[in-house]
Amino acid sequence: MQKIKSLMARQGLKSPQESMADLSPVENLRIPSKEELRELREQPIDPQAEQEIIDSIEEVYFSNDSFDMVQHELEKLPPELNLQELEEYRDKLKRQQAAVSKKVADLILEKQPAYVKELERVTALQTNLQLAAVICTNARRQLSMAKEGFTEASLGLLSNQRRRQLLTGLLKSLRTIKTLQRTDVRLSEMLEEEDYPGAIQLCLECQKAASTFKHYSCISELNSKLQDTLEQIEEQLDVALSKTCKHFDVSHYTKVQLAYTLLGKTQTAMDQLHMHFTQAIHNTVFQVVLGYVELCAGNADTKFQKMQYKDLCTHITMDSYIPCLTDLCKALWEVMLSYHRTMQWHEEHDQHETTPTTDGAAAAESDESVVDRSYVKKKLEHGLTRIWQDVQLKVKAYILGTDMSNFKYDDFIVVLDVISRLMQVGEEFCGSKSEVLQESIKRQSVNYFKNYHRARLEELRMFLENETWEHCPVKSNFNIAQLHEFKFMGQCRSPSISPSRHAGSSTSPAQGELSLFQQYHQEGNPFEMHAEQKEEETEDVLASNGYESDELEKSVYQDYDSDSDVPEELKQDFVDEQTGDAPLKSASRETIRSKKKSDYNLNKTNAPILTNTTLNVIRLVGKYMQMMNILKPIAFDVIHCVSQLFDYYLYAVYTFFGRNDMYESSGLGLISSRLRTTLNRIQENLIDMEAAGENVTVHSAAEDRKEKVPSPHLSQLVVLTNSGTLYGLAQRVVATESLVFLAEQFESLQSHLDTMMPAAKKPFLQQFYSQTVSTASELRKPIYWIVAAKAIDYEQMLLLMSGVKWDIREIMSQHNVYVDVLLKEFEQFNKRLQDVSRHVRIPLPVSNVLWEHCIRLANRTLVEGYANVKKCSNEGRALMQLDFQQFLMKLEKLTDLRPIPDKEFVETYIKAYYLTENDMEQFIKNHREYSMKQLANLVNVCLGSHINKKARQKLLAAIDDIDRPKR
Repeated sequence: MQKIKSLMARQGLKSPQESMADLSPVENLRIPSKEELRELREQPIDPQAEQEIIDSIEEVYFSNDSFDMVQHELEKLPPELNLQELEEYRDKLKRQQAAVSKKVADLILEKQPAYVKELERVTALQTNLQLAAVICTNARRQLSMAKEGFTEASLGLLSNQRRRQLLTGLLKSLRTIKTLQRTDVRLSEMLEEEDYPGAIQLCLECQKAASTFKHYSCISELNSKLQDTLEQIEEQLDVALSKTCKHFDVSHYTKVQLAYTLLGKTQTAMDQLHMHFTQAIHNTVFQVVLGYVELCAGNADTKFQKMQYKDLCTHITMDSYIPCLTDLCKALWEVMLSYHRTMQWHEEHDQHETTPTTDGAAAAESDESVVDRSYVKKKLEHGLTRIWQDVQLKVKAYILGTDMSNFKYDDFIVVLDVISRLMQVGEEFCGSKSEVLQESIKRQSVNYFKNYHRARLEELRMFLENETWEHCPVKSNFNIAQLHEFKFMGQCRSPSISPSRHAGSSTSPAQGELSLFQQYHQEGNPFEMHAEQKEEETEDVLASNGYESDELEKSVYQDYDSDSDVPEELKQDFVDEQTGDAPLKSASRETIRSKKKSDYNLNKTNAPILTNTTLNVIRLVGKYMQMMNILKPIAFDVIHCVSQLFDYYLYAVYTFFGRNDMYESSGLGLISSRLRTTLNRIQENLIDMEAAGENVTVHSAAEDRKEKVPSPHLSQLVVLTNSGTLYGLAQRVVATESLVFLAEQFESLQSHLDTMMPAAKKPFLQQFYSQTVSTASELRKPIYWIVAAKAIDYEQMLLLMSGVKWDIREIMSQHNVYVDVLLKEFEQFNKRLQDVSRHVRIPLPVSNVLWEHCIRLANRTLVEGYANVKKCSNEGRALMQLDFQQFLMKLEKLTDLRPIPDKEFVETYIKAYYLTENDMEQFIKNHREYSMKQLANLVNVCLGSHINKKARQKLLAAIDDIDRPKR
């Protein structure tokens, strides 16, 4: 106060103009006088020009107060001074100074009212301070009078009261000390009751009380004892925390977390928890595997307990492999479930603690808890990946510890199913794709699958070599989905299946489905289903005979026999309307009547034609797909092996029934280029020709031969040379149509296989279907051609035709005998087809191919016979046409095949006899389908009638030119 007074007295009250000089903060800046201010105000004001002058001032003038302007300007002077330039520069500086001074003056005038007002407030404050000094003086005087008025008695009374208060406090302290001495017993009781929060709370309160009375000598010993007790509680708390890793209990974990919160060690607790989970995983898997190893060893040898876990896994036997794996996954599931429930507990706990606080201390405490919660959350989220990685590594060591190449298929599927379920758990646990597990199981699967597939191919070869190609009777509604091996496909699509069946179909639960952690939250285990015995399911696919019922069989035969009284013309008309229809689906009376001539299905239902080997291949495909469905990483390897099964079956059918050297000479194009390419590819990539006794290469690698299979041999029980059975037509039909049926099943599986196939490998699958599966039906032509070539005696027909005289001079009304002989052969062929159809159903496409081959061969034989004629007249050509028309008329009554194959082939050749020289030359160039011999004969026969020798030489030369490129 005195300082303020002296300051005011020393300065006095000044006018604003006088005080302004004292308050100016800028050194070396002269404040303009009143006259200068007046002059400045009187000057004309141009704000824009004034601002431009100020902006032209160098930045350094505004840098700081210690800036030396004179020194700066002197340094800027040039070495040689020019008076005029200096005066101009001085005027510029003056203008800048005037502008700045005017700006400062304007600012001072603008702030003058505020300065006056503030000075008045300072004056008022001075007055109040003088008044306060007077009040303080009076108060001191009054206090000194009160001090002199007290007596010694009053002070003595106060002294006794103070002593009493001290003694009361001492008594209270002694009672507290007594209570502290008795807390040990209560703390032990609380620890036995697992009331860790209460024990810690009590211990902390005792420590706080002990620190209050630390000046007593008896308390120092108690304080150290309480500290030991607190450390003991922390040790027991750590043990309690470790128990939650295997069996999570909400109330137990809540107590433990509350206790750590009281200790202020929430983050430490989380670190310890993760360490315990890691230890729990190691101890759990070690104990499970050790138990099975010791059980299988049958002795109490302690050497196993000292082994590393990885080495211990190599001692697991095949019999105990699956039970041990299941128990291993069960135990690991319990650990992961505990971790999952731990995370759930913290999420729910965080939601309850997010209420806002307004109190300062509470806010500070809340900030600390937010930090703890954030740390715990991040630690738990990071721990998910760590825990799952540990689980994967332990299971990987177990998987790779045993060679599974000799496992049974069902056992290996169970292993895949368990691992697939474990990967599903990992997906739901932390969103992991389980690369470690996938890689390990892929290694085992590829190894197992190679051996398994090799054995299955050898088994398939054995089946094929012992196959008698008898029809395996199945029901007309037979479908591969009815087989056990394909049940998984229906279960993958069904939304109501049990979780145990859904292991490989989808890793993420569909909408509306509970995740595994939700399903088994309280009890149960997703791996328990493998310990249960699978329910036996029955397959109802085989039929007792070729008919669904005796009534249908009876009605079919009755309708078939009663059709004999229908006039031939009515039947022909009806058939013409139905030409080209697809195979029959049911044996109704109308369809039986309409398809009687060419459809040999009437005495059988439309059940699929297949053999036991076909069923075996289909079952194998189902098993392969089941393995692929569970283990998608080896999908390409599996699909490649599936394609080999089909390739081998196709190659075997072709080798047994379709291979014949007469194809090339027939000129009928029986084997398409696509089919030939496919057969060559199969022979090169899959068939071991060395094993068949053929020297292919001396240096062929052993590994390459391992991947190949010897070519199969047809069973000696199958006879293909007997004309009475149409050269094994029944066996050929069963073999070929079973292959076609197999191809149809592959077509139905294409979409499923496509979804399994990796994107980069999909072209392989598309190529397999477009170049192999789709060629199955093309084998009908070469296989049935052999029957057609032998069923009818075409050589006899040529001999009969050679005996006919064609250079007649009158038109004949009666056809030749060879036509009747040929038609009789066709009737006999038709009858034999009916005989075969009583044993094996002959589908309409098969009968059509047979008839097509026979008719095509007959027509080509006719052309060949006509081409052998040495002399022929116009009347002879007319007789040829009469013979052919008679043949066609009678043939159309035997078959429904329309149009008649190669009809134009014969008619065009007969009519070519009438062509002129120029037309004949054009004919030769356009009709390459005729042989050189046939064309040459046509020219020679026409010689003398309407072609001279010169024209003959020209036409023969044209024929020779056509033949030359072929040589």
